Amino acid sequence: MKIKFSKMTGSGNDFILIDLFNQQLPEDDLPNFAKKLCHRSLSLGADGLILIEKSDIADFKWRFYNSDGSEAEMCGNGARCAARFAYMNGIAGKKMAFETVAGIISAEILDNEVKVALTSPKDMKRNITIDLEDITIDADFINTGVPHTVVFVNELEECRIEEIGRKIRFHKLFEPAGTNVNFVEEMSSDSIKIRTYERGVEGETLACGTGAVASAIFQFLKGGEVSPVKVLVRSGEKLKVYISKNNSKIDKVFLQGTTRLICEGTLDKEAWDYN
Repeated sequence: MKIKFSKMTGSGNDFILIDLFNQQLPEDDLPNFAKKLCHRSLSLGADGLILIEKSDIADFKWRFYNSDGSEAEMCGNGARCAARFAYMNGIAGKKMAFETVAGIISAEILDNEVKVALTSPKDMKRNITIDLEDITIDADFINTGVPHTVVFVNELEECRIEEIGRKIRFHKLFEPAGTNVNFVEEMSSDSIKIRTYERGVEGETLACGTGAVASAIFQFLKGGEVSPVKVLVRSGEKLKVYISKNNSKIDKVFLQGTTRLICEGTLDKEAWDYN
């Protein structure tokens, strides 16, 4: 059995996208299926798998799986790729809405850029103290579709991203779901650069859309509430995060950046049927 797929990247996050409007998957164990397809040495390889399905309340519905097989509520860069994929394949128009576990996401196609309106952030916590074995970290926390911890630093390149990120990701403060971890250096009042340790990938990635949004929100609050906030991610791309407030509360958040179609083709059974 062969499965049609597309491979896309959004700011350095790469995804396998499969349209289930006109085909079916041969596997019921989707976490294991995703984990095998996303393995970079043994299969096609990606940060995540996105399944596009029919919806009764929106243009389409997605299921998103991280490379470790875990299902995620939301992924900002994945959402931008899914939106452009739907537009290119005639599933939706330039303006669309689609279902995610985090809620209904709206998106707009702007040539090769995509602007998505994320669900309203929640569970904000400022000035958290995180005690690790050899260091104490001051951080902020917010859920922008998935949980994110944001740590402002003076020298981003000197951070122990993998080591400290992993310790914070599994810290008891964030049990049981865990957290993504963003290390942020302020460049100006409306500009930051970040490096992200991603839950589910269990390592640093070249970009994280919801992490860019989480980091931009705290920069927005501390930097004079200037919007959009420009976010330089590890891949070298600058994302734009538009933020608005209503009655002193963060109300609407938009993430904008480029997407690229890398390839299209068919997956052979041997891509997922291995030990």
